[in-house]
Amino acid sequence: MTFQGLERVKRKEHRIRDLKTTVALSSPEPDSPGQDKEARSTKEEEEEEMETGTKKWGFEDAENGPDTTTTITIKGLISLLMANIDEGNNKRLISLGMGDPSVYTCFHTSHVATESVVDAVESNKYNGYAPTSGLPQARKAIAEYLSRDLPYKLSLDDVFITSGCTQAIDVALSILARPGANILIPNPGFPIYQLSASFRGLEVRYYDLLPEKGWEADLDAIKALADQNTVALVIINPNNPCGSVYSYQHLKKTAETARKLSIPVIADEVYGHLAFGGNPFVPMGVFGSIVPVLTLGSLSKRWIVPGWRLGWFVITDPSCLFITPKIVERLKKYFDILGGPATFIQAAVPRIMEQTDGTFFKKTINILKQASDICLEKIQEIPCITCPHKPEGSMAVMVKLNLSLLEDINDDIDFCFKLAKEESVIILPGVAVGLKNWLRITFAADPSFLEEGLERIKSFYHRHSNIQHSN
Repeated sequence: MTFQGLERVKRKEHRIRDLKTTVALSSPEPDSPGQDKEARSTKEEEEEEMETGTKKWGFEDAENGPDTTTTITIKGLISLLMANIDEGNNKRLISLGMGDPSVYTCFHTSHVATESVVDAVESNKYNGYAPTSGLPQARKAIAEYLSRDLPYKLSLDDVFITSGCTQAIDVALSILARPGANILIPNPGFPIYQLSASFRGLEVRYYDLLPEKGWEADLDAIKALADQNTVALVIINPNNPCGSVYSYQHLKKTAETARKLSIPVIADEVYGHLAFGGNPFVPMGVFGSIVPVLTLGSLSKRWIVPGWRLGWFVITDPSCLFITPKIVERLKKYFDILGGPATFIQAAVPRIMEQTDGTFFKKTINILKQASDICLEKIQEIPCITCPHKPEGSMAVMVKLNLSLLEDINDDIDFCFKLAKEESVIILPGVAVGLKNWLRITFAADPSFLEEGLERIKSFYHRHSNIQHSN
């Protein structure tokens, strides 16, 4: 091995070691910024430091800010797994780790969506800044689109356009944050919530999703966790990472629970309408008369355009419990400092929302259902992983890892890094979404890639199994 090759190996080993430290250990809370200095600092000492050149730079205590060391994003983890792939391995890369179906040829956006964007660009009308809350015609179109499934009508004043659903998450947490506040987040869940909360000074409290009940929210746990400082309850439906779709009855009970606790619901519906099982998709906004609902969504998944970064933050609050003049003013000012999606993308939204044919959506659903069936069938052929609940929506499924059947695998992180190196297959360790020794598999892939990827996981199992198998 060359010196450069050895250095690459060392860097990979360091990254893996750092990752395990990040996701498996909770770092101690840092001391209060400048605590020692506050006890002894005087005006004379500060002047002396300035004269002698020993005064600290203003940014030197930045490391004592929000503790983000225990959180890693899915994209960050995927990058580390990709870096661990053996460069000498001739197998084609199969990534079942990211929820981006656009990389596969069987998934593509509608012709209406593409033509709408092209026409907006060629019109030369949308090269300037958009209003900070979004183009009025785009906000109106989103309000009408969402109102189709609600018992009341939304207006453009209820809609704020964001740069993807990730920015909508940040908006929701930023608006609700205050000193001493906490937020209830599902476990397993989406790590961006924890990371965004840490930057906003919000305490995160996790409630369990119950695999034996189709990954429903543990409502008793929610009641036990909430207190007078709880500012919101996050519900992800259709669910990422579990692939569940909640029933009308469960969502209503969740809304009633939140109402009793006097906390609004943040409804993450980025996978809205991507349901192919027994339960149809029911937007949380249906229960807006019970509890205020902050709906987060985007074009990304349903229209298969995650790179367009067109999302929304929508308030469903017909009783006006949440919407107060102060909240509205705070929202408007916060959006004044944000950068939304490209103006020409926003300009295309009305036509995209109004003219996309139902056939396009049905095709996407059929592909996802076929892929989920393939995924479940192949999982059943791999003894070391089990699926407690068949996926009914979104693009991913959680499976439990049985380490007792493997002789040289320490945990889910070890499993995924060795799998990437040996088989050039990327899946996500469950600890990244809150469940140690589970795995998240994304099935939104070309069927041939999906089958081959799962076959390689089966080969990986046989190679590391502590059980002798006959040929």
